[in-house]
Amino acid sequence: MSIERTERRQAAGLAAPALLWTLAFFLLPFGAMVWMSLGHMEGRTVVPGPGPETYARIFSDPSLFRGIFVSLEITATVTVLSVALAWPLAWIIATRVPARWRRLALLLAVLPFWTSYVVRSYSWALVLGEKGVIMNALTGLGLLAEPVQIMATRTATVIGFTHFFVMLLTLTIYSNLVQLSPNYARAAEDLGASRWQVIRLVILPLTLPGVMTGAFLTFVLCIGDYITPQILGGNNELSLPQLIMLQLGRRGDFPMASALSVVLMAIVTLAYAASARWLKMDRV
Repeated sequence: MSIERTERRQAAGLAAPALLWTLAFFLLPFGAMVWMSLGHMEGRTVVPGPGPETYARIFSDPSLFRGIFVSLEITATVTVLSVALAWPLAWIIATRVPARWRRLALLLAVLPFWTSYVVRSYSWALVLGEKGVIMNALTGLGLLAEPVQIMATRTATVIGFTHFFVMLLTLTIYSNLVQLSPNYARAAEDLGASRWQVIRLVILPLTLPGVMTGAFLTFVLCIGDYITPQILGGNNELSLPQLIMLQLGRRGDFPMASALSVVLMAIVTLAYAASARWLKMDRV
């Protein structure tokens, strides 16, 4: 018994710093945010809760409720596009690039990570602007009579996000692909499967853990991002993080900002629960 107690105390001692850190910098602030979200504003004064008025406003105000759907639509679009682009890129690097060049290929694939996140967003603003590289090329070639408005639209936001998250997904999928034994593909080919059937029925299902991991990270980082929608999307169609900053910066409505943040956390939690459950079922 004394040995077991000693081991338990040692385990508790090792876990204590992490638990205290989580309590101090996550649970307590999150609890304070939830309590703030239950209050309401009277003029410029915050009246403590509890009360459902703030959350009722989110689902009754079309502009606030629309922000949730805008974020979900952008995030879903970016996640699907990023997976669709990253999987072939990771497969080519893992199977078609010679081994001595793979590190260089990965380096080139993740090179934009070395650039500041804000700089990348402003770079896309220069590229997608009415006088940017793309519009000048299209109008110069005569393909367009006049520049098309891309900046300050959802399309610009999706392009900026996709450029960033394709790199992240490429890494997660590539790490899964290089761990697969080539015997799986050989066995499928021996049984008469075509190259496309090997990829679709064997390799793709075996890489789903890497795909789901990258897709979840993409979902979380995309739906909570403020910089890219603000720089590339403008204020024509506000996302959820933009609405939160609007409540804080211009209106000083801390209960509403807190309530919107709780809704954002709830969406991320549901996404995590769905992803974890799906992966668990897949492994079974």
